[in-house]
Amino acid sequence: MTGTQALRHHDNFLQVAKSYYQLTKPRIIPLLLITTAAAMEIASKGQVSPLLLFLTLLGGTLAAAAAQTLNCIYDRDIDHTMLRTRARPIPSGRVQPLHALIFALVLASLSLALFVFFVNTLSGFLAMTGIAFYMLIYTHLLKRHSVQNIVIGGAAGSIPPLVGWAAVTGDLGWIPWILFAIIFLWTPPHFWALALMIKDDYAEVDIPMMPVVKGEEATSEQIWLYTLIVVPFTFLLIYPLAACGVVYGLAASVLGFVFLKKAWQLKQNPFDRDMARSLFKYSILYMMLLCTAMVIDSLPMTSRLLATIASLFPCS
Repeated sequence: MTGTQALRHHDNFLQVAKSYYQLTKPRIIPLLLITTAAAMEIASKGQVSPLLLFLTLLGGTLAAAAAQTLNCIYDRDIDHTMLRTRARPIPSGRVQPLHALIFALVLASLSLALFVFFVNTLSGFLAMTGIAFYMLIYTHLLKRHSVQNIVIGGAAGSIPPLVGWAAVTGDLGWIPWILFAIIFLWTPPHFWALALMIKDDYAEVDIPMMPVVKGEEATSEQIWLYTLIVVPFTFLLIYPLAACGVVYGLAASVLGFVFLKKAWQLKQNPFDRDMARSLFKYSILYMMLLCTAMVIDSLPMTSRLLATIASLFPCS
């Protein structure tokens, strides 16, 4: 399709901007940013500089947008085949692949420059590593060739906490790697629930997602097993790392119980797509609220409030 033909899909600049905005898959980015922010708040004990927070989240947004745009370019063939994705900017002809590539490279360059010049080199390196891993390991090597694609590929979505921690401290330690592991273990039940919902779409384009290759029962079993692992794993931030306290502990307990309940229900009803949809939506809420609890728990005012409450009930 020529550039002139593609431009016929746009009547004005706002429509052009909208198409490029859609290339970045913006609905995915907020979840990445909240995991970054949670790591930053824990690292700074709730006293992160607002400017540093803004610059790091902006850099992370640009890096994630670049990765998603590159993914749209690479997957344009299957996006064109699937009815669900056929209207995306590249398969619909609204944006040419070359133009999308230039857009992605500009976004990645801006992200790297922002991190290196205004945050630190380590955070920039990690952000670029996330893009490279997402494209080379997940999108190119695994997505179309391995049933374990999302398990290994989930590491790309687990990098934002490392970026956030490095932005504050300039190094990495046990705590950010535990945050990395929590998201890494959370990704399979989250994504496989989605895969159960749209199994037919993946089968249509021969993407070997777990439900397509192993079936619904095996997938729901794996979802249950990973949920059984990730929920207890979240408590490592309390003991032995002592990175979080009571507020986070209460939130992790309640959220984890509901997550386990929904995973168990899906295991009992593996062909129920409404139940898979419920688990998928809850998994997003779970991670967002868990990270929010990390932030609240790390704030100095939370510590003061808990100390005040404790003083009202002195030990005899």
